Amino acid sequence: MDTLRTFTTGSGAEGKFYSLPALAEQGFPKLSRLPVSIRIVLESVLRCVDGRKVSVEDVQNLANYNAKAPGEYEIPFTVARIVLQDFTGVPLLVDVAAMRDAAVARGAAPEKIEPLVPVDLVVDHSVQVDFAGSQASLDRNMAIEFIRNRERYEFLKWGQQAFETFSVVPPGIGIVHQVNLEFLAKGVLEKNGVWYPDTLVGTDSHTTMINGLGVVGWGVGGIEAEAGMLGQPVTFLVPEVVGVYLTGELKEGVTATDLTLRITEMLRKHGVVGKFVEFFGPGAEALSLPDRGTIANMAPEYGATMGFFPVDGETISYLRGTGRSEELCQTVEAYYKAQGLFGIPQKGECDYTDLLELDLASIVPAVAGPKRPQDRIDVPALRDKFNTLFTKTSGEGGFGLTAEQRDRRVKLSMREKAGVSVDSLLSTDSNHEKFEGGARNEVEMVANRPTPDVVDEDVFAGGPRNLELAHGSILIAAITSCTNTSNPSVMIAAGLVAKKANALGLTVAPFVKTSLAPGSRVVTEYFEATGLQKELDQLGFQTVGYGCTTCIGNSGPLHPAIEGAIKEGDLVCASVLSGNRNFEARVHGSIKANFLMSPPLVVAYALAGRVDLDLTTEPLGNDKSGNPVFLKDLWPTHAEVKEQLAAALKPAVYQNLYGDLDSANPKWAEISGTTGATYTWDQASTYIQSPPFFDGGATKTGDILAARPLGIFGDSVTTDHISPAGSIKPTSPAGKFLLENGVPKAEFNSYGARRGNDRVMTRGTFANVRIKNQMIPGVEGGYTLYFGSRPVSEPDTSISLPAGKPTFIYDASMAYQEDGTNLIVIGGEDYGMGSSRDWAAKGSRLLGVKAVITKSFERIHRSNLIGMGVLPLNFVDKADYDRVKDLQDVTFDITGLSGELKPMQTATLVVRPAGGASFEIPLKVRIDTPAEVDYYLAGGILPYVLDQILEA
Repeated sequence: MDTLRTFTTGSGAEGKFYSLPALAEQGFPKLSRLPVSIRIVLESVLRCVDGRKVSVEDVQNLANYNAKAPGEYEIPFTVARIVLQDFTGVPLLVDVAAMRDAAVARGAAPEKIEPLVPVDLVVDHSVQVDFAGSQASLDRNMAIEFIRNRERYEFLKWGQQAFETFSVVPPGIGIVHQVNLEFLAKGVLEKNGVWYPDTLVGTDSHTTMINGLGVVGWGVGGIEAEAGMLGQPVTFLVPEVVGVYLTGELKEGVTATDLTLRITEMLRKHGVVGKFVEFFGPGAEALSLPDRGTIANMAPEYGATMGFFPVDGETISYLRGTGRSEELCQTVEAYYKAQGLFGIPQKGECDYTDLLELDLASIVPAVAGPKRPQDRIDVPALRDKFNTLFTKTSGEGGFGLTAEQRDRRVKLSMREKAGVSVDSLLSTDSNHEKFEGGARNEVEMVANRPTPDVVDEDVFAGGPRNLELAHGSILIAAITSCTNTSNPSVMIAAGLVAKKANALGLTVAPFVKTSLAPGSRVVTEYFEATGLQKELDQLGFQTVGYGCTTCIGNSGPLHPAIEGAIKEGDLVCASVLSGNRNFEARVHGSIKANFLMSPPLVVAYALAGRVDLDLTTEPLGNDKSGNPVFLKDLWPTHAEVKEQLAAALKPAVYQNLYGDLDSANPKWAEISGTTGATYTWDQASTYIQSPPFFDGGATKTGDILAARPLGIFGDSVTTDHISPAGSIKPTSPAGKFLLENGVPKAEFNSYGARRGNDRVMTRGTFANVRIKNQMIPGVEGGYTLYFGSRPVSEPDTSISLPAGKPTFIYDASMAYQEDGTNLIVIGGEDYGMGSSRDWAAKGSRLLGVKAVITKSFERIHRSNLIGMGVLPLNFVDKADYDRVKDLQDVTFDITGLSGELKPMQTATLVVRPAGGASFEIPLKVRIDTPAEVDYYLAGGILPYVLDQILEA
């Protein structure tokens, strides 16, 4: 296909590109009507035709895209770059290091394993809110972060020197998605004189935020990202594209967050899992780039692969405002115009599979929760909704308590916070000098005294305060997460709410743990420039770190008195956060109700101290004179926000803050790593270990017989349920393992930080404290029923597992594997929803799970299971799930797998209950493409890619 053409770049030079208009002239007259996102993917397919991984037929298939009936062919998409965050990036680097070892063992040079596209890792998930509520919080949290994560950071330093195309953005710079928007994204890239669109995949679900900049990209599991960085196309079935036609404009008092929550509700209801979503129309055109990014960020919450906004003048203005060079800005605009891809389409210009419409003027202030991002609630309805959920069962999204328990209250022994200088606060720390020196015992100090400004009585004044906790009390109020902290309009609105509250003399109750985690240092710059930082500080929203904190579960500990009160009253307390995730036990294990909302609403609810009220009719506090203060008294107008926005886009600020990242954080510069092409593993490390993913060989094909269920789960089981990222309980298998290996509880860190160690992560699989295995009704946590008699041996202990008794899932797995028993997992709808967490699949594989059978899968987790050699299957008739969901002592055969395995083939589940008649259930094998067949049969993506590289 002769499509190579030229255009004039921003420098005035001639640049080559593979022209879609030229392709259209070669027999594809409707190409210009394809969704913009499909055309960008098509450019990659066209440019990468090599007759092996990508064929001319692949180009023809996609160029003939039929929106109303896309078909079932697969697309080999070669991305331009890879973006990682450290929770998922560290295990990826561990896998690639192990792959180098495997290559050496097979007689190859380690350098054979090298990323073929640029890989950027942003360290943003490791900071925790151990300290909050003081000006010292930022420095203290960062110091603790480096103590906790030194081994991981040393490993990343090794990776920086070992791989030519691997770079690291140090801790303390910002959240990966905002750094991607503000710095990493280029709009277009060039190689060997050929220009092409900036495209990517990332190991975080919210990689989609970059869709707001017109960049095609989405989240994948770490194992799929590894394949992409080692030269494998990201293959996926041709998607449906849902067009969302936006009109009108937001009313006074409504934020981009409110719009995003409405879109999330609407699209989750419509059903867009595995589909592209493309926004267009005059409403989309009028949205600012940060507002587009906010909507795109939530694509995983509404279930879409992408939430895409095409490149237009607003895109170029944002690139220019964030310090990109004028030459690059002009090149991006010229390239997209040459491709016929510039501008937001209007109605009727593109063909979509489905068409939805939304008038922005219909949006009202809202929150979402208490357990799912799509469960939107209008602000006036939150009180009644909370009361309704109180007595509903967990299956109905409620808390399962009685009406009699509703008014339960528990007295809280705390003292009122007084105005304290930073110096006097620090002087109360006997360990302060040791802390500054980075002593390891400081970790213990933090664990014992998480928030020093509400623990040491000598920094309080006014005597004891009569405090009570009740159902609905807010314990965490966090301005956090990439979704909103990247958006100046809602951040400035939060600062203005704080300013008005301070002027009226309002305060936040001391039991509310307040925190501000900006998406990047740029936010601090414009907060300082506008004077809003001191207003937020006065209410307790001091900066605690630049990273993903509360939304990922790094909310840090609560005051021990608060933890005790929750347990005493079995209280349903709440968190309010400007995040995108509020799944059970994700924010904090003790907080059962979690509500997503805009940053200004976080401040407002923090002032109110509870969620069970109607903020539009009930006061959130009293002013200095005792007069009631309502939300409308604090809420800024659009004009007030706009007046401050000019401070948010100053090119020189971005150029300065991103100019020299290697020296941007002195603590990072102090970290030293080993050198060499291969990594020297420390067998005593509890953070970094060589994983066993290259030891198993090819998958043994054939039927799966006499399998036991390791767990039978309900609907909406998330990857956080399967592989939690948060704290490690000392009584859990992972906690016992760490204690046995000399790690004190104070140094446990989190599951997310220990993803480089398969020994910890396998023990942590299905270990979420809120997961419910239906084999044990009424019990929460990582337990199952074991039917067998073999003992389990662990270091320094021998656990005998009596048949039919509850036991840890990990212990049961080890016993079953000793017995040679096959294992399966059964789930309901949307199994694996949430984060693109590869350890949810890796852990399942290492627990011996051969197959996972569900009503439906979330896209990334299904792909990850295949990538680890675990077979995903769906019930053909979802009602058949009800025939097995209550079984306990049962074995299963999965038949129909012998012979050649084909995509989407059928299989049969033979159910053999103890003491009952067997029966059969039809299944569909959810290996969707020929490439996925290859991955599965090789034992997963990693051994497959290694074979391909060494054979080449």
